[in-house]
Amino acid sequence: MTDTAAVRAYLLGLQGRIVAAFEAEDGTPFRRDGWTRPAGGKLEGDGLSQLVEEGGLLERGGCNFSHVKGQSLPPSATQHRADLAGAPFEALGVSLVMHPRNPYVPTVHMNVRLLAAFPEGREAVAWFGGGMDLTPYYGVEDDARHFHRVCHDAVAPFGADKHPRFKAWCDEYFFLKHRNEPRGVGGLFFDDFNEGGFDNGFALMRAVGDAFLPAYLPIAQRRRATAYGERERDFQAYRRGRYVEFNLVWDRGTHFGLHGGGRTESILMSMPPIVKWRYDWQPEPGSPEARLYSDFLPVRDWLAA
Repeated sequence: MTDTAAVRAYLLGLQGRIVAAFEAEDGTPFRRDGWTRPAGGKLEGDGLSQLVEEGGLLERGGCNFSHVKGQSLPPSATQHRADLAGAPFEALGVSLVMHPRNPYVPTVHMNVRLLAAFPEGREAVAWFGGGMDLTPYYGVEDDARHFHRVCHDAVAPFGADKHPRFKAWCDEYFFLKHRNEPRGVGGLFFDDFNEGGFDNGFALMRAVGDAFLPAYLPIAQRRRATAYGERERDFQAYRRGRYVEFNLVWDRGTHFGLHGGGRTESILMSMPPIVKWRYDWQPEPGSPEARLYSDFLPVRDWLAA
């Protein structure tokens, strides 16, 4: 049975726990922006966007909940399931991106979601997706190992194949094809997941959502007081440009939201506040900036490091 009410209750609770933890760590309250889309339009539903800007830890961070319903699945959601094209649907999820001010604290993304289709005359079809990934500017091996260890342990109860499969999927997905470059050091990613039925998929989604705070907060706590200067901030702004490029060019969730009539302000909450681009720039050989490219962006098994 596809129980969207149970998924909604979990996601709202997850959002509340995450925002409360970051408010305690940051010292700045998040702005709350609830919204609704009345029946009769292309989409109906509701959501809650929570955002902080110019905080103590976070230069910009957002954590969104949304629950929308539509009469016809958009093409971006059915590219691998043509038989469901045009079916009514519900989409629920929590999505977050945190952009810390200190360049030694990585940017982090996490998303967990359910998409359920209700084709006429057939049983509902539900599939889950989600994951989390870490995007450092000045990498630290212990941080990458910790993040990947928590990711591994979160999905281990669901089968020995899940972590290597979802890690590889993450490495493949968060890749800027137009630059032939990974976005960060990866983590977990899964999509269109309905193995073992609704209950198993829901349990997997909860395990990933619940693992986010223990995966990321210890890293932020360790690095937030690291001294930095204009050089580090400049490199951070340059690398944030890659984040923008990925989200606008390749990210399926962004495309689904923007082309499906979603709420633009909430969808683009993931964008960093200060970004720079340069023409054909390369880091100085042997520099800390060059080490990001040589030691961290290439795909590797962080659990064996």
